[in-house]
Amino acid sequence: MNGKELLVVVDMQRDFIDGALGTAEAQAVLPRVQERIRLARAEQEEVAFTRDTHTGAYLSTQEGRRLPVAHCIEGSPGWQLAEGLAREGDRLFDKPAFGSVALARYVAEGVFTQVELCGVCTDICVISNALLIKAFAPEVRVCVRADCCAGVTPQRHETALAAMQACQIDVV
Repeated sequence: MNGKELLVVVDMQRDFIDGALGTAEAQAVLPRVQERIRLARAEQEEVAFTRDTHTGAYLSTQEGRRLPVAHCIEGSPGWQLAEGLAREGDRLFDKPAFGSVALARYVAEGVFTQVELCGVCTDICVISNALLIKAFAPEVRVCVRADCCAGVTPQRHETALAAMQACQIDVV
């Protein structure tokens, strides 16, 4: 394939794995995400990360009123990526919302032919970022690695995968 490939690891933060909003499903996919990152680096793919990033005023935001669980507060232990995922030089996209417009713009700069996403939560942040990337870079192949994603529930994970497929995002 001509061009670069990008692996985007979405919100693999402590609060979503074993913290305030942690799930058994997120804990179960962590080793697969770690292996996918290792393979991406071996294949010279670029690896980037998103981080859900909130302030101490989170509970007074629209999201905080709908999900009144303080999480991913910037600088807190729960905001940190899981141990050993990122390394120096990796791109980090801190985002105050479900999707990162900065990430979508980065992809739209035109150097990538494929973007693959993995991480949590399939039905919130993974789908939001996949759709933003597809909107900003419609000719880039966007795919989601289903076995390296976890939703809020297994059913919502499957529903999100089906929605992404309907929007011409490949599920692999």
